[in-house]
Amino acid sequence: MHTDTDVIVVGAGPTGLMLAGELRLGGARVTVVERLPEPTGQSRGLGFTARAMEIFDQRGLHPRFGGLEPSPLGHFGGIRFDYTILEGAHFGARGVPQSTTEQVLQDWALDLGARVERGWEVVDVDDHGDSVETTLATPEGERVMSSAYLVGCDGGQSTVRKAVGIDFPGTPATRGMYLADVVGGDLETRFLGERLPGGMVMAAPLREGIDRIIVAEHGTPAGDRGRTPDFSEVADAWQRITGESIHHTTATWVSSFTDATRQAAQYRKGRVFVAGDAAHIHLPAGGQGLSVGVQDAANLGWKLAAAVRGWAPEGLLDTYHDERHPVGERLLMNTRAQGMIFLGGKEADPLRELFGELMAYEDVRRHLAGTVSHLDVRYRVGQGGHPLLGARLPHTRLRADGALIDTAAQFHEAQGVLIDLSGDTDLRELATAWKERVAVVAAEPAGPETSSVLAEARAVLVRPDGYVAWVGADPGDEEPATALRRWFGDPSAEA
Repeated sequence: MHTDTDVIVVGAGPTGLMLAGELRLGGARVTVVERLPEPTGQSRGLGFTARAMEIFDQRGLHPRFGGLEPSPLGHFGGIRFDYTILEGAHFGARGVPQSTTEQVLQDWALDLGARVERGWEVVDVDDHGDSVETTLATPEGERVMSSAYLVGCDGGQSTVRKAVGIDFPGTPATRGMYLADVVGGDLETRFLGERLPGGMVMAAPLREGIDRIIVAEHGTPAGDRGRTPDFSEVADAWQRITGESIHHTTATWVSSFTDATRQAAQYRKGRVFVAGDAAHIHLPAGGQGLSVGVQDAANLGWKLAAAVRGWAPEGLLDTYHDERHPVGERLLMNTRAQGMIFLGGKEADPLRELFGELMAYEDVRRHLAGTVSHLDVRYRVGQGGHPLLGARLPHTRLRADGALIDTAAQFHEAQGVLIDLSGDTDLRELATAWKERVAVVAAEPAGPETSSVLAEARAVLVRPDGYVAWVGADPGDEEPATALRRWFGDPSAEA
């Protein structure tokens, strides 16, 4: 089958660019098409969650950000608490403009050999069953590209999703909110927002002289998302809520958003997939939208690349929907709950009071920290009862050949990793049949902290996205060869 490229990714936001890098690491040819001729430089998001931060670390991207500092303090619905109550957890990285994240991911994807075409807009999609034809409007005129797969990472109004008829059920917007970057305000910092009788306002410094503000006034209708609001509307609403005037400031960027909540009914239809905002939209709360999109990409990328290379086991591509759709459901649930708590009027006071009482319990705080950080995501990967099975491998250190090694660094090439913790030469010999897909590391715990993470495990098999697919701990555990075949296919298949 001749194709112009293996995978077309529609959308050069964080999800699409992350996916492009993942596909290149897996050996697939990828073309990213983006309708905007240039990056806007605007930043709706200002950070990402702990799990997204871990994924960037697994791909060696932290230095490209200039270093990332995790924030221990976070919130749920505006109720602040310390996320380090969950071992190894934190709220995530704050103060990182989305434009910075996009630039880092684009540079990484280009360095890996991805192709990015700007000013190209999808007109039509035709899935032929053995390939996908995508009609594109380009600056040089209309053209048709053929690919093995197509992924829509093109936002809540996804052209790809609509073109292939994927339903997008959910709840429509009930309220409109504003955000803007303002210069010359010298505003009081309200990083987690402040609830007042008329609504909620947030203000946080972006860089010297520029503040990001969010204004959520009670009674503001959803409005027309296609219209950019005037800054005077934002300033008027700010004054009605706070009693303060910001009319003297200058806005470098103004936008609006709503609390619309929707999720694609299916993340895969034939050879077409959706990810990020094309798969789920919700009220922004805690940087989760960007972060879940990045996780979608990390989950899908290695699987699509395996299909392109010819070694994907049967059903591997279907696990993308099976694993990520439930994560999207929980995302929509927790952001709707946070919206009710934080943005509701006096009618939500009983709910806020009850949550305030519940937050006194450590188990509740641990549960909410895991939910918003996404460190509690767990997949059904196979048989076994070890607590690590199906969860992400926590960032830890091991000792190999007398030297300390970092578990995150073992995933820079997006391979599977088999970590032998017991000197099992037979196990390592077995894994050599998959040596092009699975790296083998013989190591031992480096200290008590590592020992607790890998409690009673003789070995662990970890997928390229960092999730544990097999743990050798008990005599009744699944055979390692079964897990290797389930996730990495027949060792004699093409690669």
